[in-house]
Amino acid sequence: MNQENLKFPLGEYIPVLKPNDDLLCKWIFDIESFPVNVEELTKDITIEELNWKYRPDGWTVKQVVHHCADSHMNSVIRFKLALTENAPTIRPYLEGEWAELADSKSDDIKDSLILLKGLHNKWVLLLRSLTPEQLKREFIHPEHGRRFSLAENIGLYAWHCNHHLAHIQNAINSKGKYN
Repeated sequence: MNQENLKFPLGEYIPVLKPNDDLLCKWIFDIESFPVNVEELTKDITIEELNWKYRPDGWTVKQVVHHCADSHMNSVIRFKLALTENAPTIRPYLEGEWAELADSKSDDIKDSLILLKGLHNKWVLLLRSLTPEQLKREFIHPEHGRRFSLAENIGLYAWHCNHHLAHIQNAINSKGKYN
C-alpha cells in the first residue's frame, strides 16, 4: 500500500454540503458506534501493539485513540458554540503537538475509551435533536477561512471516525512494520 493510502485509507474527506436525512442518519450512526468499534479493535491489544504505527511517521494506535478523544471533545464544543452563538469563530488546536503530550503517549487508553463512550452518547443525543434550521447553523474555522454548517460537520466527523478506525486496523495489520 502506498504512503498516501496509508495516510488516507478511506480517501480524503469530500464535503457534502447539503446532506439528505438518510445520509445524516447514517453519519450519526457512524458517530454513535465509533466508541464500541474502537473498543472492539483494541480490547485484546498488547502494550507493544498499542505502540505500533499505522504508517511510517504516523501516530501509534494509542495516539490515535487519545487523539480521537481530544478531537471529538473539541467538535462537541464547536457544535454547542454554533448552536448558542451567531457564527462563532472557533479556536483551532495543534493536534500534532497534542499527540506528543504525556496523556496522548500513555499506554493506558482506558480513560480515553471511557471518555469517548460518554462523549459520543451525549453528542449523539444532541445530534438527533437538531432541527433542520439548527443543522444550517455555522461556525467559522480560521484555518480554512470559511464557514462550516453543522450538517456538513456531522459528515466530517463520521468520516473522521471511520478514517481513524481504518488507521487502527492498519496498525494492527502491519504487526509493527512501520515502527
